[in-house]
Amino acid sequence: MCRKILIVDDEPHIRLLLEQTLEDLADEADIELLTASNGLEALDVIQNERPNLVFLDVMMPKMNGFEVCQRVKKELLLEGVYIIMLTAKGQEFDKVRGQEVGADLYMTKPFDPDQVVKRSLEVLGC
Repeated sequence: MCRKILIVDDEPHIRLLLEQTLEDLADEADIELLTASNGLEALDVIQNERPNLVFLDVMMPKMNGFEVCQRVKKELLLEGVYIIMLTAKGQEFDKVRGQEVGADLYMTKPFDPDQVVKRSLEVLGC
Protein backbone atom coordinates (compact mmCIF):
# COMPACT_ATOMS: atom_id res chain seq x y z
CA MET A 1 0.00 0.00 0.00
CA CYS A 2 1.58 3.25 -1.14
CA ARG A 3 1.10 6.10 1.27
CA LYS A 4 1.47 9.73 0.28
CA ILE A 5 3.00 12.77 1.95
CA LEU A 6 2.28 16.24 0.61
CA ILE A 7 4.77 19.03 1.30
CA VAL A 8 3.25 22.51 0.92
CA ASP A 9 5.43 25.60 1.10
CA ASP A 10 5.90 28.61 -1.16
CA GLU A 11 9.65 28.63 -0.44
CA PRO A 12 11.42 26.21 -2.84
CA HIS A 13 14.34 25.64 -0.45
CA ILE A 14 11.98 24.58 2.37
CA ARG A 15 10.18 22.13 0.05
CA LEU A 16 13.55 20.72 -1.02
CA LEU A 17 14.78 20.43 2.58
CA LEU A 18 11.63 18.55 3.59
CA GLU A 19 11.91 16.28 0.54
CA GLN A 20 15.53 15.49 1.40
CA THR A 21 14.54 14.87 5.03
CA LEU A 22 11.85 12.41 4.00
CA GLU A 23 13.42 10.73 0.95
CA ASP A 24 15.04 7.84 2.86
CA LEU A 25 11.74 7.15 4.59
CA ALA A 26 9.96 7.32 1.25
CA ASP A 27 12.36 4.81 -0.30
CA GLU A 28 12.15 2.38 2.61
CA ALA A 29 8.42 2.51 3.28
CA ASP A 30 6.83 2.82 -0.19
CA ILE A 31 5.81 6.43 0.32
CA GLU A 32 5.19 8.87 -2.50
CA LEU A 33 6.27 12.47 -1.88
CA LEU A 34 4.11 15.18 -3.44
CA THR A 35 4.68 18.95 -3.39
CA ALA A 36 2.67 22.14 -3.81
CA SER A 37 3.85 25.75 -3.82
CA ASN A 38 0.68 27.57 -2.78
CA GLY A 39 -2.62 27.00 -1.02
CA LEU A 40 -4.80 26.55 -4.10
CA GLU A 41 -2.40 24.01 -5.57
CA ALA A 42 -2.31 22.21 -2.21
CA LEU A 43 -6.09 22.00 -2.05
CA ASP A 44 -6.19 20.57 -5.57
CA VAL A 45 -3.53 17.95 -4.77
CA ILE A 46 -5.28 17.01 -1.50
CA GLN A 47 -8.61 16.51 -3.26
CA ASN A 48 -7.13 14.51 -6.15
CA GLU A 49 -4.36 12.52 -4.45
CA ARG A 50 -5.74 12.13 -0.89
CA PRO A 51 -2.35 12.20 0.87
CA ASN A 52 -2.16 10.52 4.26
CA LEU A 53 0.01 13.29 5.69
CA VAL A 54 0.35 16.98 4.79
CA PHE A 55 3.11 19.31 5.99
CA LEU A 56 1.39 22.66 5.49
CA ASP A 57 2.95 26.13 5.66
CA VAL A 58 0.75 28.98 6.89
CA MET A 59 1.95 32.05 5.01
CA MET A 60 1.47 31.34 1.30
CA PRO A 61 0.07 33.10 -1.76
CA LYS A 62 -3.41 32.48 -3.20
CA MET A 63 -4.71 30.72 -0.07
CA ASN A 64 -2.99 30.51 3.30
CA GLY A 65 -2.48 27.30 5.25
CA PHE A 66 -5.23 28.07 7.76
CA GLU A 67 -7.72 28.40 4.89
CA VAL A 68 -6.53 25.17 3.28
CA CYS A 69 -6.80 23.29 6.56
CA GLN A 70 -10.25 24.74 7.24
CA ARG A 71 -11.48 23.60 3.81
CA VAL A 72 -10.04 20.09 4.14
CA LYS A 73 -11.12 19.43 7.73
CA LYS A 74 -14.31 21.45 8.23
CA GLU A 75 -15.88 21.81 4.78
CA LEU A 76 -14.74 18.91 2.61
CA LEU A 77 -14.54 16.59 5.64
CA LEU A 78 -11.73 14.58 4.10
CA GLU A 79 -11.00 11.80 6.57
CA GLY A 80 -7.60 10.19 6.73
CA VAL A 81 -5.71 13.40 5.85
CA TYR A 82 -3.43 14.24 8.80
CA ILE A 83 -2.33 17.88 8.66
CA ILE A 84 0.79 19.18 10.38
CA MET A 85 1.05 22.95 10.24
CA LEU A 86 4.75 23.64 9.75
CA THR A 87 5.35 27.37 10.02
CA ALA A 88 7.45 30.22 11.32
CA LYS A 89 4.32 31.62 13.00
CA GLY A 90 4.97 30.31 16.50
CA GLN A 91 2.84 32.65 18.59
CA GLU A 92 0.29 31.03 20.88
CA PHE A 93 -2.65 32.60 19.03
CA ASP A 94 -1.32 31.07 15.78
CA LYS A 95 -1.28 27.64 17.40
CA VAL A 96 -4.81 28.16 18.69
CA ARG A 97 -5.92 29.22 15.20
CA GLY A 98 -4.35 26.02 13.84
CA GLN A 99 -6.37 23.96 16.30
CA GLU A 100 -9.54 25.87 15.44
CA VAL A 101 -9.25 25.08 11.73
CA GLY A 102 -8.60 21.40 12.46
CA ALA A 103 -4.82 20.96 12.26
CA ASP A 104 -3.72 17.69 13.84
CA LEU A 105 -0.33 19.06 14.93
CA TYR A 106 1.49 22.41 14.90
CA MET A 107 5.27 22.52 14.43
CA THR A 108 7.39 25.65 14.10
CA LYS A 109 10.31 26.47 11.82
CA PRO A 110 13.16 25.99 11.98
CA PHE A 111 12.21 22.35 12.32
CA ASP A 112 14.25 19.40 13.53
CA PRO A 113 14.56 16.92 10.63
CA ASP A 114 14.60 13.99 13.07
CA GLN A 115 11.31 15.21 14.55
CA VAL A 116 9.78 15.46 11.05
CA VAL A 117 10.76 11.85 10.31
CA LYS A 118 9.58 10.66 13.73
CA ARG A 119 6.17 12.32 13.34
CA SER A 120 5.83 10.96 9.82
CA LEU A 121 6.53 7.42 11.03
CA GLU A 122 3.98 7.80 13.83
CA VAL A 123 1.25 9.17 11.56
CA LEU A 124 1.82 6.68 8.76
CA GLY A 125 2.27 3.72 11.08
CA CYS A 126 5.59 2.72 9.51
